[in-house]
Amino acid sequence: MKIYFSSFLLLLLLSSQLVLGQTDTGDDKKVFTFKIDTDIDPAMTRRVKLALEKAELEEVDLIIIDMDTYGGAVNDADAIRTMILNSTIPIYVFINKDAASAGALISIATDSIYMAPGASIGAATVVNGTDGAAAPDKYQSYMRSMMRSTAEAQGRDPKIAEAMVDEKIEIEGISEAGSVITFSANEAEKYGFSEGQYDTIEAILASQNLANAEIIAYETDAAEQIIAFFLNPAVSGFLILIIIGGLYFELQTPGIGFPILASVVAVFLYFIPYYLNGLAENWEILVFFIGVILLAVELFVIPGFGIFGVLGIIGILTGLVLGMIPNQNFNFDFVPAADLFGALLTVILAAIASVGLVFWLTPKVNEWGAFKTITLATTQQRSDGYTSSFYADSLKGQTGVVHSRLRPSGKIEINGDIYDAYSRGEFIDQGENIIVISTEGTSLKVKKWEA
Repeated sequence: MKIYFSSFLLLLLLSSQLVLGQTDTGDDKKVFTFKIDTDIDPAMTRRVKLALEKAELEEVDLIIIDMDTYGGAVNDADAIRTMILNSTIPIYVFINKDAASAGALISIATDSIYMAPGASIGAATVVNGTDGAAAPDKYQSYMRSMMRSTAEAQGRDPKIAEAMVDEKIEIEGISEAGSVITFSANEAEKYGFSEGQYDTIEAILASQNLANAEIIAYETDAAEQIIAFFLNPAVSGFLILIIIGGLYFELQTPGIGFPILASVVAVFLYFIPYYLNGLAENWEILVFFIGVILLAVELFVIPGFGIFGVLGIIGILTGLVLGMIPNQNFNFDFVPAADLFGALLTVILAAIASVGLVFWLTPKVNEWGAFKTITLATTQQRSDGYTSSFYADSLKGQTGVVHSRLRPSGKIEINGDIYDAYSRGEFIDQGENIIVISTEGTSLKVKKWEA
């Protein structure tokens, strides 16, 4: 009798535990979700990094990635899968449509894979960014090794993972030589690359007894939204316009300060967002500043406009273009042709627009109310008694040579005497012939003259 009673109590205890386990809906659990729904690139790497850091701060119990991507850069996929493998918090992925190429690698790195009906995973062959052709074997070998080691780390078939990259690998009953593996949702579940099919993340949580768990969706903060705003090509083009226009006006009217200040601010607003997203490297920013220095040397130190000026312009434009795209030390194999063309077009159009704006604004500056308070915008006529001439009218029409380069001001020599002079805006090199066209003011106004 005593044995029967003990058995009854044990059975009752087990039943109560079973009931409690079945009714546990995760009321005290927290689940963190974020999306990988665009190309795998430096910006996405930054998003994942920030999302995982946020999840740790929130002390969540589970992370679920909402995945829909056709892939992207191999190096960024490697960085993301490493972060996932090193996470102390369990990470699931919900493939709601596609996990191709780099997306497949990232998915295999997670602890559990769930797929929506009709979703797919695979096709991880590395292709270049120009025409979509397969990249050289060294890249394929690197991708195969990552897929294999990642699958092994998460208890999935490494041979199948490799066959998602290499079309030469044949797996009996699964794939034939000549085509890489791409699993449907049913196939992925059959061969151990998916734990099941669900329509929503909520359905996944319900299957894990987490129906009532608190769901925290990752959202970019204000700082990230501002960074994203300045990454817009239209905004980048506007900043380039300010950079070039500010440099021009400062060179034309040195000492004012406003143009160069605007240019410096625009440089920071241009490069910092690209730098934070891993697009602009240190050396690319250095190329830009070297270009500025070379151009300054050409304008203020070396007479004429030659190799330093050309190299300076090339350096400035190169730095601006390379800062927008994720190239690897001038290797553009995995830079999409559209991205490269977009960066070139943005910089070129902005440069052309800035030149046009300079010529349009120059004669209108004095008409602005803000400038009238600090500049003399009216003409003080000699007939009204105004005069500031320091030179005799007889100098008008005299010819001479440039003593020190006019850019546009400098010194000229007439009959052995040195005078302060300025041109009408053009630069005139030392030794060039000039003719005096006006004697008004503290400097003679001259133009280039050919005998």
